[in-house]
Amino acid sequence: MSPTTLAEHDRVGYASALEQARRGAAEGGVPIGSSLFEHGKLLGSGYNRRVQDGDPTAHGEIDALRNAGRRASYATTTLYSTLAPCALCSGAVIQFGIPRVVVGEDASFPGELELLRSRGVEVVVLDDPEATELMARFIAEEPTLWNEDIGVEET
Repeated sequence: MSPTTLAEHDRVGYASALEQARRGAAEGGVPIGSSLFEHGKLLGSGYNRRVQDGDPTAHGEIDALRNAGRRASYATTTLYSTLAPCALCSGAVIQFGIPRVVVGEDASFPGELELLRSRGVEVVVLDDPEATELMARFIAEEPTLWNEDIGVEET
């Protein structure tokens, strides 16, 4: 499924995440963006800030959740992310009961999509060429930072 075949509210939600990924890339960070929406309304967005903030937990999805602030329930939200969520971010999705995740791409990093699905989360993968290109460029230019981000030691 491509971003052009999405429903309008999903196009808006995903476009917000993609814009966040571009911001992260422009700052020299890992180009992963995320946004949290409810009924077409933006609750919070963010991007991977691990490099900028020196914070190992500052992943894009976590940044979006922080920017959304406290909520009593996430039962009617959708999380958009340009890359398949890692174990940390998937854990947050599960912990807060976010029922739906829309992912730009999972070719650069498979993340924990099967874990999410096994916990009843609806997962939509777009195979977005722009998100794929952002990640491919970053991985080629910054392999050490990428390996650090996904917790892989270089050999």
